[in-house]
Amino acid sequence: MEHEALIRLSIFVGLFALLAAAEAYLPRRARQVPRKTRWRTNWGFSLLNTGALRLLAFGLPLLAVGAAIDAAQNGWGLFNLLDWPSGLEIVLAILFFDFAIWLQHLITHKVPLLWRLHRVHHADTEIDVTTAIRFHPVEIALSMLLKIGLVYLVGPAALAIILFEIILNGTAMFNHSNLALPRWLDKAVRLVLVTPDMHRVHHSVHRSEHDSNYGFSLSIWDRIFGTYIAQPKDGHTKMKIGLQWQDPRPSKLGWSLWLPFMKR
Repeated sequence: MEHEALIRLSIFVGLFALLAAAEAYLPRRARQVPRKTRWRTNWGFSLLNTGALRLLAFGLPLLAVGAAIDAAQNGWGLFNLLDWPSGLEIVLAILFFDFAIWLQHLITHKVPLLWRLHRVHHADTEIDVTTAIRFHPVEIALSMLLKIGLVYLVGPAALAIILFEIILNGTAMFNHSNLALPRWLDKAVRLVLVTPDMHRVHHSVHRSEHDSNYGFSLSIWDRIFGTYIAQPKDGHTKMKIGLQWQDPRPSKLGWSLWLPFMKR
């Protein structure tokens, strides 16, 4: 779709700048590691992930949005076989893909090989807006392949995929931010969306806590499937974030890239 990439990039940059400024003025936790040290590594991951998707596009030109267009042209997928109102299909598609991402996230914690990749995200010893872009390139590529397969299965409109990606990226940056929301506002927002305090529990070093609160956008899935924990047992300001066995090296890009292959 025309200008789709520019629109998504503009929204991403704007939200990132807004949340980075907000968490700097209203931090939930005191910063222990200099921002520059962590941000260099986390942005390095973002650049590598962009390159990984570009490489994937050479062998598989139809990434998620392109796959939705291709499916529509060929009449593939559930929604392309139904004659439902376009607005309803878009809402249902967004809900479906949000649940799919929730389920994928849960599975990455349960399957040892996938956890090796995903623990790169959890190895960040602090959590802020840049943690949302800290993922291993192999995990990003696998996630895209899954998404493409689901697009052909469900047959959503390309607009639904674009909106879903914008919502997912925006809410992921929001709930990873080190932002102090008033308690009343957090309580109200988390009825629908995952808040920073809700998702921070997921980054606890305690296994019972990091195996909870898998949502990135909607908070309902964790409530429905019994994986919701309201607050960390050590409190938000004193809880330890990251992996139990790690040392300060997760702030280094090379160490973090090699982490999936370490025998730990």
